[in-house]
Amino acid sequence: MPLEYLGTSPTASDRQVRPFSPAVRAGDFIYVSGQVPAGADGEIVTGGIEAQTRQVMENLKSVLALAGAGFDDVCKTTVWLQDARDFGAFNRVYMGYFGNGRPARSTTEARLMVDAKVEIDVVAYKPT
Repeated sequence: MPLEYLGTSPTASDRQVRPFSPAVRAGDFIYVSGQVPAGADGEIVTGGIEAQTRQVMENLKSVLALAGAGFDDVCKTTVWLQDARDFGAFNRVYMGYFGNGRPARSTTEARLMVDAKVEIDVVAYKPT
């Protein structure tokens, strides 16, 4: 089965198109590229870790929808936090998006490529 590239490559605030797809379907799996807290204009939203986590989760929801999937279909997440001290506040927002589901997760502290406090990518399983 061929790969299916979902969505259009994002354009950031510098108006340059980024060289990746928002998501790729490979059979029954959907791989969602790392999402940062950028609004529709490509600008990083202001606010602390809670506001930025909500924006990232909303971005993930939109990308998952391109494949007809949602948070209930997510089986793995990878999270990068700019500051490990934000872990508790991040978790409070993050948990609200998964309900009773608890996907596998890796979380690390890292300096991000953009001026953001959080980035998340996900893998979802949604049979076609």
